[in-house]
Amino acid sequence: MVFSSIIFLFTFLPVTLVLYFITPFRRVRNIVLLLASLVFYAWGDPVYIFLIIFSIIFNYFMGRDIDFNKEDPKAKKRSLIFAVIVNLFVLGFFKYYGFVIESLNAVLPFDIPYKSLGLPIGISFYTFQTVAYIIDVYRGTVSVQKDIINFGLFVSMFPRVTQGPIVRYADVEPQLTERRESLNLFGNGMMYFVRGLAKKVLLANNIGILYTTVSGMDIGEFSAVTAWLGAIAYTFQIYFDFSGYSDMAIGLGRMFGFNFMKNFDYPYISKSVTEFWRRWHISLGTWFREYVYIPLGGNRVSVPKHIRNILVVWFLTGLWHGASWNFVVWGMYYGLILLFEKYVLVKVSDRLPAAVCHIYTMLLVIIGWVFFFSPDLSYAIKYIGVMFGIGASGFCDQAAIYYLLTNLLMFIILTAGSMPIVHELFKIMVFRPKRKRIRIAVVIYILMFLMSVAYLVTSTYSPFLYFQF
Repeated sequence: MVFSSIIFLFTFLPVTLVLYFITPFRRVRNIVLLLASLVFYAWGDPVYIFLIIFSIIFNYFMGRDIDFNKEDPKAKKRSLIFAVIVNLFVLGFFKYYGFVIESLNAVLPFDIPYKSLGLPIGISFYTFQTVAYIIDVYRGTVSVQKDIINFGLFVSMFPRVTQGPIVRYADVEPQLTERRESLNLFGNGMMYFVRGLAKKVLLANNIGILYTTVSGMDIGEFSAVTAWLGAIAYTFQIYFDFSGYSDMAIGLGRMFGFNFMKNFDYPYISKSVTEFWRRWHISLGTWFREYVYIPLGGNRVSVPKHIRNILVVWFLTGLWHGASWNFVVWGMYYGLILLFEKYVLVKVSDRLPAAVCHIYTMLLVIIGWVFFFSPDLSYAIKYIGVMFGIGASGFCDQAAIYYLLTNLLMFIILTAGSMPIVHELFKIMVFRPKRKRIRIAVVIYILMFLMSVAYLVTSTYSPFLYFQF
């Protein structure tokens, strides 16, 4: 089940909200939300419900075991290592089993037969959350959760179980028992949700048609301009798709009294790739910084070790996103760029015009997305070659002109929507001068919702891009 579906909007969510708010007691509300989350997770592939239940039970008891052994450092450390290994083994088995076998088959003189496994939705997200919880209990930065209902809700809460944001237990712990729902918070959550729904349905899905068209063509049949248009279309699609989901997750959380961290902060206005990654998928970047980069020594080490730390983090970031060499290369691509900015470009970046820095950043980001959307590394290299005229059918052709003209208005809307000025102007015009203008905001959000629903009724199924991770 996805947020942008008719059954979620008009059946699952209303029923869950009614059951939740007619319940007067906090613990029972948590039970309602936990059961709803398990139903939501099991909707698409019921067999994997046992996997997330295992994760809940296993990590609950491992957290209790680490807490029980807090006076015995050796036993506590053994429990930590065992818990982390089991979590990463489960993630690795389902996500990288086929990738490892295929890589071995590519170098061995014989083939190892294997059966392809479906990737459990959200396994990367909830595994990272539970690993972070186990490590934090070990460090003593959070108290162990002794209520399995609350712990299960933390792991499986349906607004964020499939695509994040990756929430640290310390941030959500007090909200599990002491949150206070309110009409204002509910209304704010509805605005976030509708805004995210419109991003996904009206913007991401529509520009995604152009990307799908280009990527469906033979790679040697289109011009360099067509290749750039396809890559730019995907650049907008993945941003509005993923940030739209994150807005919906934050909005749903607020409807139920939870406050989740923002996951995007207008990344396409960045003037460096370093700044881009501070603004994109913030919760994942935070996780890798707290649980990989800093434990390795961060930047408080020698230059060679700092370079190692950056490359390790970005190798793992690429591998986290997918079991394919193009994702590994994508991660290392950004690792090398960040090192270049840190040790080379920093000496001149302050003297460069802001527009030049922005163009430089976006060109690298667009090229990076080619590695991301390509089915394999070979395709990515060929596609990037076509973008620069190598193997292209020409610089520009009739198809490129047609795609540009028919999508020009959409590109303008997407560009404006990628900048904070649009949202700021909306707030100034609607909320600040006079309270009665809130009626205008209500009308606008209702229209956005109705347009999104109308589009969903007439369009085909379009899952969120990050479901595959």
